[in-house]
Amino acid sequence: QWPRLGQLTFSSSALEKHKTLKADKDVDMKQLYLHKPLEATWPRVNKQFLSSVNKTNDPFFTPLQRELFCVMNTYRDLFYPERNALTNGEEIRHAYCLHALNHVLKANAQVLSNNAKRRDQKPGTDGDDYRDQGLTRPKVLMVVPFRECALRIVHILISLLEVNEKKKIDVSNKKRFKGEFGSDPDEKPPNLKRPEDYEAVFAGNIDDHFRIGVAILQKSMRLYAPFYSSDIIIASPLGIRTVIGAEGEKKRDFDFLSSIEILIIDQADIYLMQNWEHVLHLMKHINLLPLESHGVDFSRVRMLNLNNWSKYYRQTLLFSALQDPQINSIFNKHCFNYTGQVAIRNVPLTGSISHVVVQLPHVFRRIEAENLTSVIETRFQFFISKVLPEYRDAIMSHTLIYVPSYFDFVRLRNYFKKEDLNFTHICEYTKKAAVCRARRFFLKGEKQFLLFTERFHFYKRYIIKGIRNLIFYELPTYSHFYSEICNMMKATNSETDATWTCTVLYSKYDVQKLAGVVGIERTAQMLQSKKDVHLFVTGES
Repeated sequence: QWPRLGQLTFSSSALEKHKTLKADKDVDMKQLYLHKPLEATWPRVNKQFLSSVNKTNDPFFTPLQRELFCVMNTYRDLFYPERNALTNGEEIRHAYCLHALNHVLKANAQVLSNNAKRRDQKPGTDGDDYRDQGLTRPKVLMVVPFRECALRIVHILISLLEVNEKKKIDVSNKKRFKGEFGSDPDEKPPNLKRPEDYEAVFAGNIDDHFRIGVAILQKSMRLYAPFYSSDIIIASPLGIRTVIGAEGEKKRDFDFLSSIEILIIDQADIYLMQNWEHVLHLMKHINLLPLESHGVDFSRVRMLNLNNWSKYYRQTLLFSALQDPQINSIFNKHCFNYTGQVAIRNVPLTGSISHVVVQLPHVFRRIEAENLTSVIETRFQFFISKVLPEYRDAIMSHTLIYVPSYFDFVRLRNYFKKEDLNFTHICEYTKKAAVCRARRFFLKGEKQFLLFTERFHFYKRYIIKGIRNLIFYELPTYSHFYSEICNMMKATNSETDATWTCTVLYSKYDVQKLAGVVGIERTAQMLQSKKDVHLFVTGES
């Protein structure tokens, strides 16, 4: 239990004796071994976060940064599932940029120092082994979802390298970078009211197909460096995926990932909404032996890289807004750090159901599935045989069915067509005109059902008017979407004695999502209970 991070779980490999980390109250900057100029520049760059939260008079870190940096600096893998774009996203970004840049500066300094030693050696003398490099140059890979994130990272790196106003560093291709990664302030659609968290996540340039190499030189920084001359690569999952390519393609390359020493995956939850396959594809191609030599001097390559042990020495830093089985599996199945792993595992005490302001009975129905693979089929059969018949009556009009998975959505859409049900649908691929049409039909009651995907809600956050009955085909990935969707009911100025309903399907494999909605205590009761139907009522004054 740490003061700011909360509940930590440590796991270590057989190689390392299990040492528990203590949360340091005060950080001695000397012990952090920050490379010049970071010791001088960091307090200035980080000042914006210190004034608002600093009660401890630590001139360097916020309480959260201090504990995160203590873990990062041990080079263990780290999973932090409480990143929030509104509250702590930027202070976390600053902390990992400091760690990554510190790592690169130290590694480059060692190479330069060894170069000098080799130059000074007398010819013919038996020299020491200067093994200080990987098989390829890139050391740090930062995976971020949007161009705006890459822009912010580069700005942080530049400001960390600039000692003061007079000592500006030379940044090549800065203008091109600003043009391609910056955003046009006129592009923003006017007067659209969106939740604060939406505004924070989708700020700036939200293009999700990019990659850029950054070379850190002695007194300058080169943007758009070729990958094999870069120290840091900043990319989106799609940007990396298009370089890695697929089997059988002629033009594909993943050698540049062979010697990555720090992998930072920020905002991992957003990749669930983009395309999770790209992240898995990256994890399968990182730290493999390169297919070509790329002009490396093998006498300088570390033995651990030659022995194909790179993956055991790679540190992975994973930041997410939530715990999800797919994100957990990346951490558990693709991270092999020999120094061990640290995961933050705090449980939500209250769920998002407490933020529902409309008067509404919530019926939670448990489905019994034998195993994880059969859940999808069981849920579908349960829905069409037990749930849907209750809603077929015309009296149950204005029913919105919230579907997190696109594959489930397609299956339901096909079933509704086959059964000739009076329905309309909105998903992330629906054209704007069709969305307007569907919303209008649904509001007027011309269509009884509206199939609605989670991704559409994530990217658009439209308020759907006219909902009287709600079905959550599966619990939402983001717990606050639950209260958001329920609260849309109040957007309809209908009669006061409206009889609204809400039905939720869940299974024992949805523990984390269920806890996010109803809180951990109720989750435990619901999963252990012999009853498979539970009722909660919100909005009672």
